[in-house]
Order: sequence, then C-alpha cells, then structure tokens
Amino acid sequence: MVPVRSRFPSSGRRIGCVMSMRAVPWPEPDPVVAAAIRAKYAGRRVPLAVAVRDRLGQWLADEVFAAAFGVRGRPGWPPSRLAVVTVLQMMEDLGDRQAAEAVRTRLDWQYLLGLGLADAGFDHSVLSEFRGRVAAHGLEEAVLDALLAKLAADGLVKAGGKQRADSTHVIAAVRALHTTELAGESVRAALEALAAACPDWLAARLCLPDWERRYGTRVSTWQRRAPGKAERDRLAVQYARDGYALVAACYEETAPPWLRQVPAVQVLRTVLIQSFTRTVSGGGREVISRREPGGDGIPPAHIKISSPYDADARWGAKKDLHWLGYKLHISETCDDPPACGCPPQGRCGHDVRPNLVTGVMTTRATVCDIEMTIPVSAALAGRDLAPGRLYLDTGYASALAILDAARLAGITLVTPLRSDGSRQARARSGYDLTAFAVDYDARTATCPQGKTATGWTPARTEGRDIIVVRFGVTTCRPCPVREQCTTARRNGRQLTILPRDQHELQAAARAAQHGQNWQDDYKRRAGIEGTISQAVTITGCRRTRYRGLPRTHLGHVCSAVALNLCRLDAYWNDTPLNRKTTTHLTRLTHATPKRN
Repeated sequence: MVPVRSRFPSSGRRIGCVMSMRAVPWPEPDPVVAAAIRAKYAGRRVPLAVAVRDRLGQWLADEVFAAAFGVRGRPGWPPSRLAVVTVLQMMEDLGDRQAAEAVRTRLDWQYLLGLGLADAGFDHSVLSEFRGRVAAHGLEEAVLDALLAKLAADGLVKAGGKQRADSTHVIAAVRALHTTELAGESVRAALEALAAACPDWLAARLCLPDWERRYGTRVSTWQRRAPGKAERDRLAVQYARDGYALVAACYEETAPPWLRQVPAVQVLRTVLIQSFTRTVSGGGREVISRREPGGDGIPPAHIKISSPYDADARWGAKKDLHWLGYKLHISETCDDPPACGCPPQGRCGHDVRPNLVTGVMTTRATVCDIEMTIPVSAALAGRDLAPGRLYLDTGYASALAILDAARLAGITLVTPLRSDGSRQARARSGYDLTAFAVDYDARTATCPQGKTATGWTPARTEGRDIIVVRFGVTTCRPCPVREQCTTARRNGRQLTILPRDQHELQAAARAAQHGQNWQDDYKRRAGIEGTISQAVTITGCRRTRYRGLPRTHLGHVCSAVALNLCRLDAYWNDTPLNRKTTTHLTRLTHATPKRN
C-alpha cells in the first residue's frame, strides 16, 4: 500500500488516504479529446504524446509495479500512467506541480493517458510518493525494460548488433559543504528529523530555545560571522560537541529504541566519526578535535559522506573536472545503415533505424569506468540485447574485462587498451615488456641478452591476478646494456605480467589497435558524445533533480525513455539523421557563385 493524497475538485481539500493498485488497461482516448486533436493538427505533425499513443499503444502495464503497491485499500492512480507522466515531465523539464497541471489541462497528455476533459487528475504530491515507492522496491528500470521489450517486438532493437557506451558526470541536488558546514548541517538535519518523528521526547530532552538559536537556520548563515580559520575550527568543534550529545541521547536506555535507526541520526554519527576525534585527557576532560586533510583517519572519497541530505553523493574527479554527485553510464545502438541507392554525398535517413538507448546505469562519482565494464555488458545481456560488438573508450578497457565480456555475455569489446606505462615504453628507448620472451609453461622469461629470470611469483594486487618476474642482480649487474633495461642498483630487472590468456590478448589488441582498419571501425564510438549532449539538452541529466542514488537512477531511466521517444518521433516523421546545423552566413556562402 502507498499513502497518496486525493484532490477533491469541489472543495479543493486534500486528505491523506491509503491507496492500492488495481491493474487495469488504459482507456481508449476520449472521443472529444481525439476529435479536438485531429481538428487542431489536420495535415500537421501531431505532438509527441499523441504519436506515442498512436504508434505504441499501451506499452507499459501496471503489473510491472505490482511489488511496490498493495492490494488492499482504495484504488489510486494507475502506476503505469504515473510512470508515463514522469517521463513526459523529464522530457519537458517540468516540476511536479506543473506536470500535475499539464495532466488536467493539456489535450495531448490527456490523449496519451486516455483521460476525458472533465478528469480532475491528481495532486502533485502523488508523483513524489510514486517515485519513492518505485525506488524503494528496486523497480527503477521497469519503464525502460517495458519500452525496449515493445521496440524489440517491433524489430527496432535486437541483440547481436553494434552498440556503444560512455559515462558522464552528474551533479547532486545539494550544496557542496566544507567540514564546518557539514558538521553543523548534519546536526541540524538530525534535529529536524527527530523533531518530526518524536517531538515530545526531543522537547523534554533538550533546551529547545538554545538549540533553535544555533540550528534554526542554515549553517551557512553562521559562516559569515566566522571568516577566520580559528573561528571556523571553534564552530566545528562546537557542532561536533552538540552532535555527540545528540547521538548519545538517542542511544540512552530511556530513549525510544527506534530513534537510533533514524537515517539522519545514522548520518550524523558517521559524519562525526569521519571528521572528528574524541579523546579523554589525563584529567578526565573530553577533547574533541578536527581531523586535518591528509591526516590519519580521513576516510577515502568513496565512503566519505559529503552532505547530510544526500548520503549517496560523492566527490568525483575527471581530468580538470571536480563535482559532487554521481556518474551516469549510457549505452545505445549504432548499427550500420542499410545499403540504398542514394547519392554518396547525401545519405538517406528515411530507412535508417534510430539509435536507441538500451541501458543506463547510475553510480557514485567515485566509481571508475573500468569497474562498470562487466556490469554494463551484463545488463545488456540481461535484456536479451547483448551486442555483438560494444564500443568503449579507454577508461573501460582492460584485458581481463575483454575476456570476461566475451565469456559471460558473448560481447566483443572494441576499446583501446592503455599503452605500456613503463619508463622504457614511454621513452621509446631501451627494453620494454615486448622485448622479453615469456614462457608460461616453463614459468620463466628470457631477456634480449639471452639471460633467464630467476624468480616467478604469482601475486594479487587491487583485485586482479599478476605475475612478478625477477632477474637476479648477479645477472643484471655485469650486463653491457643494463642502462637500457633498468636503473636499479641493488636489484635486477623486475617485470609485472598478466596471466597467459590476458597477456596474449593484451599483446594482440595493442598491435591491432594501431591498424587503419581498427581505427576506422573505432570511429563509431564518437557518436555517443552526441547522445550524451542530446540527453543533457532534452532532460538535463547532468544535474539530478532528486536526492539519493535510487531516485537519481530512476530519473536517469526516465530520461533515457524520454530520449528514445524523441528519437522515435523523429523516425516516425521521416526526419533525416545526421543533419548539420548551418548558419545563415554559411548558406549564403554556398548560394553565392564563385568569381573567376
């Protein structure tokens, strides 16, 4: 069951009631609405919402959301239609109030949803509650799965073709806070949560006027009165002392046991541990101090909470870009267009299937692309849309990932492997790894001078298997070409190689990626940049409007569905692909005859 608010048009009142889901088919478009649409758009291109209903029909059913809703209670708005409203909302960058109003007033939305002119719609709060319920039950991808299943049945997407994928940054819907602000806002967030959950206990336990004076407004307003570092440190310690006192009160035996499970209290407790130390001096006095950046006890970025209002947001970095939030991975089809008789200088776009998004994955900003290579491949295979060839950039590439993708999902990864990072390879002088003959059967290696390694040690580092090969110092010290091989004085040359299957694949892939045929084929990957740009333009996916990883992922899934519907609309209306934008000056230049 899910609590939603019903809106009564007669009085304008809103009351809370428990709603249930009744799986029902979408009603046919209202005859009056359909007649108005046909009259308004006679001979013209109909709105996207109308085209979607005419072309796809009911492509999303209530049954896919059954796990998130109860079966008892008053029937509420069908979740499948709420999901479609969320997609339209993302497509047109509307807030919840605006989307709810559009359901009541816009003919094209009413046509898609099968509503009559007199339908009162729903209160805007239903959308937020719907998203929370869907995200809490792990049904974020149900909308995209249903659309892709419909498109696969129509032959617009299929397995075994060509696809490409890439990632982009996503900025969280919270402010970036430094340590002092983070401590104060964490205390403030916990107080707000406790004041709503257990007001009587909080009023009896704390001196509310004193705490309200310090935490009644945003902590950033305090910082204007504390410009110096010493004053900020003093404030941070004061926030930490209040935070420790608040957490201790929640863990007292007289406190309700469920208070310590309030998410804001758990976030406050974690922030205190990550940002401060608390010790007892020899005289029994409690000493609280900040953890300095770079010092002991500072947690790594992938577990450090950066905001009490979005505990999943993390600080990420990519080249010169630093952001607080998440990372989005997008996959799309990129098959070759069919052969046609059009002139070679102008490719026909009427028979070319649209490039459609086949998968989106949202992670914290600290997750590296290489960690998502196999999850992205597995997700495509799970939808029965595993491509024959998947084009990725270097960030996703490793010999192990290429092998695993082929073994687990039958996908050939087309991605350039990183070059050898050794000193000799970078300088292009001396003996790099390719100069050594590795014999896996004999468990040894031979250097260019014909000397055999004295050590062969399998090891594991950073979650991957490696082999360390060592040459003895007595072998390397008298070598006449030692300077071209190693600069070590006390030890001989040491090699780090991969297991046999990865080593052989890596050598073959590095040799192949310098060929012209491979480079021409790899140019296909560049098109994903345009897809990301289009997704940003249409849905603003680089800045999430929700908090928390599940809801952010739900927003990205709806963005992907919105992007697919826009591309399908262009395909249905024979809009040519790859149209280049030209300025008036450019067109004038081409139209003006050249002078001799």
